[in-house]
Amino acid sequence: MNSRLTFHIAVMLIAAIGVATAWVRHTQTQIPLLPGAQQQVWLVESRVDFVADGGPVTVSLSIPKAPPGFRLLTEQTASPGYGFAVVEDRGERRGEWTIRSARGPQTLYYKAQLVPDPAPPPPAAAPEPPAAVVWEEPQATAARQLLERAAATSSTPQSLTRELIKLLTAVEPDQNTALLLSAHPPVLALDKLLLQAGVPTRMAMCLTLEDGRRNQRLVPMIEIFADGHWHLFDPRNGRQGVPDDLLLWHQGGRSLVDVTGGSRTQVRFSMLSQTVPLLELARTEAAEGALTLFDIHHLPVEEQNLFRILLLLPLASLVVVFARIVIGLPTAGTFMPVLIALAFLQTSLSLGLVSFLTIVSLGLLLRRYLSHLNLLLIARIAAIVVIVVFLIGVLSVLGYRLGFNTGMTVTFFPIIIIAWTIERMSILWEEEGPREVLVQGGGSLLVAIAAYLLMQWPVVAHLSFNFPELNLVVLALILLIGNYTGYRLLELYRFHTIMLEDR
Repeated sequence: MNSRLTFHIAVMLIAAIGVATAWVRHTQTQIPLLPGAQQQVWLVESRVDFVADGGPVTVSLSIPKAPPGFRLLTEQTASPGYGFAVVEDRGERRGEWTIRSARGPQTLYYKAQLVPDPAPPPPAAAPEPPAAVVWEEPQATAARQLLERAAATSSTPQSLTRELIKLLTAVEPDQNTALLLSAHPPVLALDKLLLQAGVPTRMAMCLTLEDGRRNQRLVPMIEIFADGHWHLFDPRNGRQGVPDDLLLWHQGGRSLVDVTGGSRTQVRFSMLSQTVPLLELARTEAAEGALTLFDIHHLPVEEQNLFRILLLLPLASLVVVFARIVIGLPTAGTFMPVLIALAFLQTSLSLGLVSFLTIVSLGLLLRRYLSHLNLLLIARIAAIVVIVVFLIGVLSVLGYRLGFNTGMTVTFFPIIIIAWTIERMSILWEEEGPREVLVQGGGSLLVAIAAYLLMQWPVVAHLSFNFPELNLVVLALILLIGNYTGYRLLELYRFHTIMLEDR
């Protein structure tokens, strides 16, 4: 196989691995691809009030397990003196408070944070066949006639449910409907009619979400099982499905709350809509997995801040490679602009430029004086380091006196690199003249500014820190550029007159 083809295949493979890994991280951890993404979160609080009898108390409240259209994020309780645990009982999640002794009015709180989740619920296991329904006459006859009337205009369990709801909610109900409603609430009458028709059902207690509402109560609805799923119906209007603002808090025939050792129990709900950054939400929900073993977010904050800067280095290196190989821009050293750009990150761009130009200019003047002393190279550079430290100190004190907070930022400049820059510039000055110093120094600053602007871009900073595997794509680009052997852009501009003459 051609070596050039092998090289391009390897480069494409490296880039593909980086993109694929980043996409897997995005899908598994829900880390957004763009910064600033927001997510709505509902904070729902249930309040249980009761009067304790003076002995042991046990309170069991049904709490959400996997409500359709939502994902449970966090949950907490506020119940001084009570023990609390979440228990699974016959497939139902219940919060259980216990205390050895309590008397008088008691108040317990359960809070849940829920995130809207449009993912469809998984198929449910088929329930047991409905038990036989017993009616007393003449209600049995009325129920049979209502079912016959609804079955005549329906073909599926869903359509049968809608037809029964129409009959039960009619403005002017017939005699059969009126007879059933006189003995049963509409939702219970509907439940018994569906069970008699052989349709599995279960009761659902729902909460309509509205920002800032307080003292709300659950609304009873009914679910039927058909086609491998539970389908929700509102018995008040026949509406099928779960609206975006409806939370199924309790499902099943068991009571919403059970209190042992107390009486006069009431359950009320309050809700609040919040907007949180999607990145923060993803970190909260991060589950353990193969990718999380190498997740930077698990490191201490101090080390995270370090990696936030280090992971920008490949991008700055890409800028240098592009500027040197494709554009042909000369710089003082290969990766000196990268370090200068990192220094600019610690300061503002304007302050960094002024500080860099001032220190290098003064250093060059002092270097010319040192050259007359005939010092060896190592001693000369060490002397320049000492001089640079003094210059930084003088600039910091002067900036402080003038009202600029530069003392802690200017010192982030890599002192050794500045010393080498001064030494290199002075050698260039002696060998090539001041013009070459301006060309390479100016090229270094241009590349450093370009790298700084790229690293300051919020999208780049977000992707580099949260998806570090994308640096494989940067590596692939560097390899491709490194394989370029054509003319540089500045060379094309330099020789364009000759090319015109050849034509």
